[in-house]
Amino acid sequence: MPSEVSVVLVGIGGYGNLYVEALINEWQERGVKIVGAVDPKPENCRHYEKLKELDIPFFQFLEDFYAKYKADLAVISSPIHFHSEQTCLALENGSHVLCEKPAAPTIQEVKKMIEVRDRTGKFVSIGYQWSNNRAIYELKKDIMAGVFGKATQFKTIILWPRNDDYYQRASWSGKIKDSNGKWILDSVASNATAHYIHNMFYVLGSQLDRSAVPVEVEAELYRANNIENFDTAAIRAYTEEGVELLYFGSHAIKEQLDPVFCYQFENATVVFGDPAIEETSSNIVAFFNDGTKKNYGNPFEEVIRKLWIAVDAVRGKAQIPCGLEAASSQVICINAVQESINPVAFPSNMIKRLEEKKLTWVEGLAETFKECYDAGKMPSELGVSWAKLGKKIDVRGYDYFKGENIK
Repeated sequence: MPSEVSVVLVGIGGYGNLYVEALINEWQERGVKIVGAVDPKPENCRHYEKLKELDIPFFQFLEDFYAKYKADLAVISSPIHFHSEQTCLALENGSHVLCEKPAAPTIQEVKKMIEVRDRTGKFVSIGYQWSNNRAIYELKKDIMAGVFGKATQFKTIILWPRNDDYYQRASWSGKIKDSNGKWILDSVASNATAHYIHNMFYVLGSQLDRSAVPVEVEAELYRANNIENFDTAAIRAYTEEGVELLYFGSHAIKEQLDPVFCYQFENATVVFGDPAIEETSSNIVAFFNDGTKKNYGNPFEEVIRKLWIAVDAVRGKAQIPCGLEAASSQVICINAVQESINPVAFPSNMIKRLEEKKLTWVEGLAETFKECYDAGKMPSELGVSWAKLGKKIDVRGYDYFKGENIK
């Protein structure tokens, strides 16, 4: 096992900045060395000058790096539609991989990643922060041990405003495909809030590195911004064990609501972020039917812990908590969501603008989604005038996203 772990960074702008900062600050004590940075525009990295000072070589393409160098670990923070191709390339060149979420846009790409991973004997970790968090680890252990009894219904709501700058930050933002016809499927549910859909599947997994598997998915998808895909979604999924999972998320709102969830079991209710329950404001708390409680801690702590787990795993001293199999449930869910219904435009009289913030938002949407969350119902089930429910998609044995009906 290497005493010093060599790392190539793929994508150093945007979210990749966090990895660069962590490695610059802790490389000596962690025994890690950056051996290359791959990015077509490295100057967009906040730490570009520091990387130059450290004589880190820059490359436009990952192939160019591997033509000259090797790395124990590739940390991939590139756009979604490059994840599968770059992960496979890194594996083929002898690197383990930590890839940002989601694993890939489509399940067939995830299957390809699994095949290459198994053939090369390397690991692939998918960088969901919560899946690498101690609070989630302890919660999942208790769920697996049956501490709460049978799971019945999980629900999550997250309302994160995103303005014009967000959708104009990259050519692929809000896109269904790129100019070459490659799937992107960028949306509120597949990207910024993907963590919270994934987490419902993940904590229900029968093993640490597995997630519960969806068998049926239906969705309501909406759009207020001038984008190809949807900026607002209500999703219902059922697992193999019959647990109902509900998600309500939007970027087309004015006021922010950070993730709130309620996981209902036979013998307890597990809550996070509920404004009405102060002790859940930053901690996951289980409320048992007998009146007792258990506090699991803050799932947002140690957001970069996934990097150090991957480094330790290279040395054979850690287990990857969220690999490709665990991450595939969220990908299947999103693929089914896109097949359930094409995005529907909100009525024009509901769409408002905050010009000073360059924000497009939908009047009454936040209130409607909060009502849906409280009731555990989709907007169409509450008789909302603009709501349109998509068809149910059976995803048993689902292994290929065709997207034939996407407009």
